[in-house]
Amino acid sequence: MSHAIDIVQGEEWVLARLNRPEVRNAIDEKMVSELHELCAHLEREPQILIITGCVAQTSRGPRGIFASGADISELRERRREDALRGINSGLFQRIAALPAPVIAAIDGFALGGGLELALAADFRVATPQARFGQPEANLGIIAGAGALWRLKNTVGMPLAKEILLAGRVLDGNEALAAQLVSELHPPVELQAGAEALARRIAQLDPLAVRLSKQLLEVPESAHPVADNIAQAVLFESDAKFDRMQAFLDGRGKS
Repeated sequence: MSHAIDIVQGEEWVLARLNRPEVRNAIDEKMVSELHELCAHLEREPQILIITGCVAQTSRGPRGIFASGADISELRERRREDALRGINSGLFQRIAALPAPVIAAIDGFALGGGLELALAADFRVATPQARFGQPEANLGIIAGAGALWRLKNTVGMPLAKEILLAGRVLDGNEALAAQLVSELHPPVELQAGAEALARRIAQLDPLAVRLSKQLLEVPESAHPVADNIAQAVLFESDAKFDRMQAFLDGRGKS
């Protein structure tokens, strides 16, 4: 049986490749289910996650694609109770809350739910050919899986309004200028660029990164008490003593 995502397990990160090229990686319930299974694994055994797309055959030849949005054939049939289940929003929130950082590597379309999936990641790297937009209002619905708040927090309210209310689509260079993505790479180097970022993250102490990620999401009123508690945990960790001693030993040799 075919899978909606292909998973490559590495030593320091897991790569999940969306694999429905025949429908431009439209996000259906099967893909949602498989991503939930991956999240359950990463919640038990934290690792950096890289989410990327695949290559689709188009009338203009092979083209990279991240995700063109929710599967419209399913979306058309959904009713009130389906909306209240939060099918995509629940998944994207789970991805955003994973213990280790998440990287979205984007080529081609990241539209609708595809952009909302990318927004759930901690980092986004892309190609100049990437396209980012939220066309939901054209279909008579809202961007209900995170874009209405994650997008404005990422690019600011004025640009978020252009995307959400006026249908603006950004290319890779515009997304870089708006800080929607942090790096651009040619398509053939996109995965390598994402893996290089994952390697930089992996060089840091995993527990310090994990706690920092969690603390970035707590309300301002919880600081500095939450910071002090997290620091107290880290001050007792073996990694803190080992890493600081290595720093001191290295400084003594310079």
